[in-house]
Amino acid sequence: MSRLFGTDGVRGRANADLTPDLALRLNIAAVRVLGSADRRPVAVIGRDPRASGEMLAAASAAGLAAAGAKVIDLGILPTPAVAHLTALTGADFGVMVSASHNPMPDNGIKFFAAGGRKLPDDVEDAIEAAMADPAPLPQGADVGRITRSLDPVESYIEHLVAVCPGPLTGLKVVVDPANGAATSAAPEALRRSGAEVITINDNPDGLNINEDCGSTHMDGLRAAVLAHGADAGIALDGDADRCLAVDAAGNDVDGDAIMAILALAMREAGNLRGDTLVTTVMSNLGLHQAMGAAGIKIEVTGVGDRYVLERLGEGDFSLGGEQSGHIILSDHATTGDGSLTALMLLARMAATGKSLAELASVFTPAPQVLINVRVADKSVIGHESVQNAVAQWQAKLGADGRVLLRPSGTEPLVRVMVEASEKPVAETVAAELVAVVEHASA
Repeated sequence: MSRLFGTDGVRGRANADLTPDLALRLNIAAVRVLGSADRRPVAVIGRDPRASGEMLAAASAAGLAAAGAKVIDLGILPTPAVAHLTALTGADFGVMVSASHNPMPDNGIKFFAAGGRKLPDDVEDAIEAAMADPAPLPQGADVGRITRSLDPVESYIEHLVAVCPGPLTGLKVVVDPANGAATSAAPEALRRSGAEVITINDNPDGLNINEDCGSTHMDGLRAAVLAHGADAGIALDGDADRCLAVDAAGNDVDGDAIMAILALAMREAGNLRGDTLVTTVMSNLGLHQAMGAAGIKIEVTGVGDRYVLERLGEGDFSLGGEQSGHIILSDHATTGDGSLTALMLLARMAATGKSLAELASVFTPAPQVLINVRVADKSVIGHESVQNAVAQWQAKLGADGRVLLRPSGTEPLVRVMVEASEKPVAETVAAELVAVVEHASA
């Protein structure tokens, strides 16, 4: 059997791969693994606004209570807010029902350990194993109770405003919260920090989360920035753990560029511990070159913000993230936080008086092509023909390029990434590799 947990919790098509029954059993097991042995465990639970979250959060809360936990229902809240409140309340663990940037029909369940930190692989494996535990459930007074938290969104907004390093006065910003979990929290935090905020895609109805909006579809944000003459645009995803940006001319500013800007700002302020930035193998060669020129070291992990988080903790570093926009500021958050990232990015603009384009110019990306190939079985990545093709093209590109194929941790996709000195070369190599993967998968 394949592993139940992917790179970011358990995820799949709601009511097909991820059913209320699975959610119930998964959360019962989570209490057995993550709960306190000498007292009633406490768990907080939140969700994004997608329609299936209502039933899956209810089933998850029922599982938590069935296993004897005291459950605090946070309602609709960004993933980083659930992590923050897990720590703030002293809960034994937190649960987030969300499929992040995935389309509305998908959903997922992810867990945070005490303190709001993501679980290591061995703990996830223990939860999966505990799902087969036939031990009887508590009864009578030992059954858990479910209560609703009072205004957790306000608590999270106050946290964001408190850690913003300076006022955003004078900045006009367009925010696209993707009809998602941060629809109220992100714009309000920016407003209270002094920015003039215009919002788009801010009317979640349970069905429109991530639909042609947010960090995966940025055309609308680009147009809005230009139409309003804004200084910048901020794109979040459905659960607001990632942030991408658009400058005043409508040009994209991706996670690599944001990390470069924040790394330089934090080193200037003396907050970049170890003068080190932690990134994944997906980060562009141009980021390595820019940071090297600035005297900032880079440590590289596997794909997934959980691996960035692990390295940040191991090395006591303060900044890391992914090209996709998961940026982790470990002095203020235990996971990627799109709203926090936006505040820090805009605060740098306000403090320096520089445009986002000027700040981002420190980073010149190498031409990169990323293509997602839908496959029936992601193990095709290990097929001999695929491996041979990767080796051959890497040899041809040499030091001027890079080839990376990896399976998606959340979808039936193989991601083909190619970097080269010229974009037409990267496009040609990527197309060749896509053809090889599709043929091997047929």
